[in-house]
Amino acid sequence: MALWLHQFSDWYLSVLAQGGYWLIAALMALESTIVPIPSEVIIPPAAYLAHTQGEFSLIGVILAGTLGSWVGASVMYWGSRWLGRPVVMRLGPYVGLARAKIEMAEAWSAHYGWAGVFLSRLLPVIRHLIGIPAGILRMDFRWYAAATLGGSLVWTSVLAWLGRTVGEHPELLKGSLHRFFLLVLAFGVALGVLYYVFVQRPAKRA
Repeated sequence: MALWLHQFSDWYLSVLAQGGYWLIAALMALESTIVPIPSEVIIPPAAYLAHTQGEFSLIGVILAGTLGSWVGASVMYWGSRWLGRPVVMRLGPYVGLARAKIEMAEAWSAHYGWAGVFLSRLLPVIRHLIGIPAGILRMDFRWYAAATLGGSLVWTSVLAWLGRTVGEHPELLKGSLHRFFLLVLAFGVALGVLYYVFVQRPAKRA
């Protein structure tokens, strides 16, 4: 995983300036589907460059990331709603979605409703899956869309703040933007704890 993150960071940093906001939005859209691209390695570097080099605006990075997340999450919702639960359950393992994960996301969605959609945008794993049960359960898309947009805005803003903070304190990187990914790993551990406390442990008790 660490090697993949390093390879992805090499590619991303080499094309970010050319790809601009469209690249940020596209990657965040993929991040909100079943494609395993962590948003923690997309938004912070862009926000860092926005602060240190002025290639982007911080607001632009946040808006591109938020809208991209919303698009990807909407695709997950409508795809799952159109396919239906039996087909999703049958196809899930072929695209890396174990039945247990889908059922966990279903329980989360059924219990918390649109508020759970909002909170899910702040948590790992469930963030990528929440569109599936929301679509299967035919949650009102207006509520789903609003909760997704709000949660994505908060999450993207947090990541952008992280990138800007590092830009304001370059000693944290000691001259290497790749050190971002050490911070990302530490940040991911903290998120993993939140995921276990608020999602996985309650699911086991259910």
